[in-house]
Amino acid sequence: MALEIIKLLVDVTTTTDVVPTVTRFFYKTTAVALPGSTLTIDAANFKDDNGNAVTSLPSLTSNNSYYNVYINGVLQMKGISTYTPGGAGVGKLQIQVPTGTISILVNTPITLEIVQFAPSSATTVAT
Repeated sequence: MALEIIKLLVDVTTTTDVVPTVTRFFYKTTAVALPGSTLTIDAANFKDDNGNAVTSLPSLTSNNSYYNVYINGVLQMKGISTYTPGGAGVGKLQIQVPTGTISILVNTPITLEIVQFAPSSATTVAT
């Protein structure tokens, strides 16, 4: 008898769902932030989508989340901000106001948007 390669034939179906969760935090500046300065917004100074005070900023899951910063409704470059998760006194958003740009004025709205993904997969093997 001649040699043959024997392989398994398996009917497999995998379904993957990627569910995003978007959380937004809002703040209005209370002082002018001059070029070359750092604007630090503590977690407790943000409001949520319902206007409630925020107690903590969520952790970002590695490879499954990101954040965006909007100043006066305009998406900002990632390099000017630093995000730190946690509660009041720890959690914060810091914005480096670049030298040579304009100041961030009083009552300017700043929005912090956090997007987190919860991927899940289910595999079915037909018998």
